[in-house]
Amino acid sequence: MRVEKVARNKLRIFISYDDLEARGIDRDEMWQNGKKVQELFWDMLEVAYAEVGFEIAGPIAVEAFTMPTEGVVLIVTQVPSLPPVAGDHDEENTLKRDPFGSFVFSFEDFEDVVRVVPPLSYLFPVDCSLYYYNDKYHLSFDDETIPESHYDLVWAVLQEHGELAPVTSALLEEYGKCIADGNALEVINRHFV
Repeated sequence: MRVEKVARNKLRIFISYDDLEARGIDRDEMWQNGKKVQELFWDMLEVAYAEVGFEIAGPIAVEAFTMPTEGVVLIVTQVPSLPPVAGDHDEENTLKRDPFGSFVFSFEDFEDVVRVVPPLSYLFPVDCSLYYYNDKYHLSFDDETIPESHYDLVWAVLQEHGELAPVTSALLEEYGKCIADGNALEVINRHFV
């Protein structure tokens, strides 16, 4: 099992088929609300709290999808609570935008970047920027530009050849070398695919 915090209110959990088998859960059982599956889910949330500090406080939304050879991916999102009462000015409520509203995937080799372009371009036009930083190539995506219905597909394609990077778009803009700003897929498609 692997846990990644995607944003302040969003978590991605990977469960391999071996993990499921070790817990005595059949692949088909994962989609039922049985006792073993519930125990697994609460164990995952405990791991998420311990490893990345993701704490459940209020309602959550859970999306799940399978990856044919790797296992199951769960996206757990903390659902916003009611808006603050007028006059409530704590720091968190004054933020207009989540500073982690983007995600970055890194790739060891430019050829790996080229490999993800055709499937991403086929899904729909994805806006992203390409940077070179710390001897790796980085594709930076803004969560808001990806339709919710395509988010998991985009992520699955990226994860096949790259890995979620522990850097932010702001860091890449400041210290990385920008190769394509906002139209990386189009540029790579035109010159390398």
